Amino acid sequence: MRDATKSVKEDIDEITGAITTPIYQTTAYLYPEGEKYRYSREANPTVLELAKKIAELENAEIGIAFSSGMGAISTTALSLLKPNNRVLVHRDMFGRSYRFFTDYLRSWGVNVDASFPGSNNIIEMAKSKKYDFVFVESITNPLLRVIDIFELSKVVKEQGGILAVDSTFSTPINQKPLELGADIVIHSASKFLAGHNDVIAGLAAGYSKHLNVVDQMRRTLGTSLDPHAAYLTLRGIKTLKIRMDVINRNAEQIAEFLEGHTKVAKVYYPGLKSHVDYEIAKKVLKGFGGVLSFEVRGNQENALKVMKSLKLIIPAQTLGGVNSVISHPATMSHRTLSLEERKVVGISDSLLRLSVGIEDVNDLIEDLDRALSTIY
Repeated sequence: MRDATKSVKEDIDEITGAITTPIYQTTAYLYPEGEKYRYSREANPTVLELAKKIAELENAEIGIAFSSGMGAISTTALSLLKPNNRVLVHRDMFGRSYRFFTDYLRSWGVNVDASFPGSNNIIEMAKSKKYDFVFVESITNPLLRVIDIFELSKVVKEQGGILAVDSTFSTPINQKPLELGADIVIHSASKFLAGHNDVIAGLAAGYSKHLNVVDQMRRTLGTSLDPHAAYLTLRGIKTLKIRMDVINRNAEQIAEFLEGHTKVAKVYYPGLKSHVDYEIAKKVLKGFGGVLSFEVRGNQENALKVMKSLKLIIPAQTLGGVNSVISHPATMSHRTLSLEERKVVGISDSLLRLSVGIEDVNDLIEDLDRALSTIY
């Protein structure tokens, strides 16, 4: 089946004939008939259907659902790492992910190295020593650098390590990291997968030899997903393909508009020929995604004024929904980074991150043009 069909298809309930997965709102199951499930923190039929769905979409052996994207990341790392292991990440990633690896895991005795932004930098660093675990964002947050998963995976495999890829920005529609050589793919399902800004969830998919270990840790840590949230995510995924088709198209048009705007200093979007990773993006992505960032001419005050002057696009710290949303990374998603850390990554005070939705693209462009006209 192709992605659009996989997204929609659900198993029919054998007992009731229900054509959508029911919400199994229960803590426990009659024993011994319910031995497969026992207790909903460990296994729940609605949640397992979602786990099966991400495995199908990513062409993986197994999938797991978590209470959040950070729950998926932290549980995966804690399952597969132990003190004195070596981990490699890149500096230009979601602030909470970076803090988890560089603050918490280091305090736990894990050796964590962070490469400078750019696919070549992390590949060269991966060659320099044996890393047990390499974690990257396939498209980085918020400057949209694109990692060459295919080339990186070859290096990691040669070293005998595990490559985990946060593919939240890409989605299975635009990229399948496992097919490029990754071992584990992770999603903040709250974003494009659920797609409606109404649920917090995380997902992981990959090879059973790794994911079975991760699933046991999920049961122990309690980073399990609620069945109602799983139901909402399953419902959202049904329209994933058609949403991403519109979002990809809208984002490309808006990126081109902003690149030609006199009040915009720079646009970061992998679908633009001016993007530093454009050639890599063409190689590893089927679509360029729905997130772009741009620097407003001037200072932070100008950037915040543009954000607050928008009438249609919503200022909020999220992304991936049907509604277009804008944020100021320096004071929102990456506020936990120090000024020096932001400078190294390239996050300026005038940078705005835009998550493009499914609205009419002309309305979005007009809204941005009006807001940009408020600064001098």
